[in-house]
Order: sequence, then C-alpha cells, then structure tokens
Amino acid sequence: MIQAYGYAAHDATSPLVPFAFERRDPGPRDVHIEIQFCGICHSDLHQARDDWEGSLYPMVPGHEIVGRVAAVGSQVKKFKVGDLAGVGCMIDSCRTCAPCRRDLEQYCADGPTWTYNCNERGSERLAFGGYSDHVVVDERFVVRVPGNLDLKATAPLLCAGITTYSPLMHWQVGKGTRVGVIGLGGLGHMGIKFAHALGAHVVAITTSPGKAADARRLGADEVLLSADADAMAARTRSFDFLLDTAPNAHDLNAYTPLLDIDGTLVIVGALMELTPPLKGSSVIGGWKRIAGSGIGGMRETQEMLDFCGAHGIVSDVELIPASGINAAYERLLRGDVKYRFVIDSSTLKG
Repeated sequence: MIQAYGYAAHDATSPLVPFAFERRDPGPRDVHIEIQFCGICHSDLHQARDDWEGSLYPMVPGHEIVGRVAAVGSQVKKFKVGDLAGVGCMIDSCRTCAPCRRDLEQYCADGPTWTYNCNERGSERLAFGGYSDHVVVDERFVVRVPGNLDLKATAPLLCAGITTYSPLMHWQVGKGTRVGVIGLGGLGHMGIKFAHALGAHVVAITTSPGKAADARRLGADEVLLSADADAMAARTRSFDFLLDTAPNAHDLNAYTPLLDIDGTLVIVGALMELTPPLKGSSVIGGWKRIAGSGIGGMRETQEMLDFCGAHGIVSDVELIPASGINAAYERLLRGDVKYRFVIDSSTLKG
C-alpha cells in the first residue's frame, strides 16, 4: 500500500483536518500521480457538509486533480513517468453498458464510481479524492494535460471546464450562435470563455452590475442584468442557447422568454428543486427545450483539455495553502471567490 496524506472531513459539522491514509498499490492498468494542485468545487462543500445527504466519512474531497505521473502499471500505454496528468469527477464505471460503450461514462447505467464520497468499484473501500498528495487511478480515467497550460489554473478544468464544454459541444454552439450564460461564478466564467473561443456571440446574464467589466474581460460581448425587467423584455427571443450555471434554486420562467424558436436552455449548476414551477406556456410557444447536462465522458474530457491547450484557456484561480481549506469553504458560502480556489498540494504537510 502507498502511504498518503491529505485533508478530510470526519463528519458534517467539523472542519477538515490533516488525515493520513493508504492508497492501493498500482495494478497493471493503473497510473500513480503525485498531485500538485487540486481545485475546490462547490460540490466539495455540499458533500463534506452532507447537504445532499448520504455522505461517507472520513471524506477526502477533491475532483479537480492535476500532477505528474510517479509510476505506471505494466499494461499502461498512454502515460509514462513524468507526464502531466489529470483526474476529474470519475475514477471508474461498469465499462460495458450502452453509455460506457459510447464514451459516456458519466451516464453509466450502473452509476460511475466517483472520485470521492463513494466506494471503490467492487469494494467496500472508500475512494479518497484530491485534497491529498497522491492518487492511483485506472488509465482510462486519467487525462493528459497540455504542457503549455498553467498547471494550477488547469485543475478546475477537470470539473468546471468539462461541465460547461460538454453542453456547448452537444448543442453545437459555434460561429453565429447567440449564447447567454446565466451566472458568473466557477462554471459561468468557463462557459463564457468556451463560448467565446467557439465563435459565438456571448452575453453574460447576471444579477450583479459589478460583474459587467469582468464578464467582458472573460470574453462576453454584452452583459444583461437579469434584475432589469425592461432590459430582459428587450431581449425576448434573442438567444439560440442559454447555459444556466446558477447553483441555487431560481425561476426559469424569467429566462425562457429569452429563447428564440427552437432554442435550448441547459441546466448545469442547480441540483435541487427549482422554484417556482416552470409554466408550460413558457416553452410551448416556440419548440423551446429545457435540458440538463452533467460533466463529460473521458474522451470528451481529453478533447476539452486539448481544446484548452490549443486556445490557451484556463480557469481564473486563487491559489491557497492546504491550511486555508476551511476558510475557503466559508468564503465559498459568501460567493467570495474569482473564480475557483485551488490547493497547492506542496503545502499539505505544512
């Protein structure tokens, strides 16, 4: 076994604390990665605090992992020692169901094995995430990181990046597409960057006037204030695609009038019940669609990273030491981050 060290939550109310544990020895198809940076996703906070119920403790969060390959199994073909590599939200799946055969492991019929807050596949052993110094993962669920990207700012691409890239690809956003990105946080800022790089006309839709300048810096062509009823009414039927990154319950009826005929609104941020209920009349008049999208499969995640390498796209991050994880969680609750916290793994042992 490999001795590992990280930060763990031991229950829903206590702060994360240093935690020593063991990783499995690499098998024939495994890649052993020395973690250099790990992003902090809002879902880390929710799961550590059991907001979605069913959390497994002790929990080492983290699914935005980048580092260097320290060792590879005898059958590994895609990686060698010293390579830059990343691990995202999944570390396994059944690999045989129809979605898995289509490289859609995130929709595995038997459920994917998540990077943490999950048991390793076929085992009662807990999977521990990236708030740690090492990770061992089957090579199918490891991606290559382009060498030209800032490594610390690449880490959030493994969740925030693929979560926004995948729906843009699925709905074929490109030159001439009129895109609105609802919300300007960890997901929203990546949605703007990707839509801009794809050649779309991008409008940031936000409740905060103070975010207008930053939205334009990120690549937005315009900014629409959702609290301005007149401005919203003026944009009726002016979007082909809306990427809804808002993380909390909100009113979709405020946004569906913005869709043109045959337009699509895709939810990627809110996992809870949305209130008030959606009015049927808001989508019936014009072939409008409300859809959802969750991360991406491994092939698409690699495609996303390659796209980022070609276009120089990374996340906007604030680097923190491991000792600052709990303070970062409190700031997340206040929305006080632009736009992703990233842990410097070299600080795990002080």
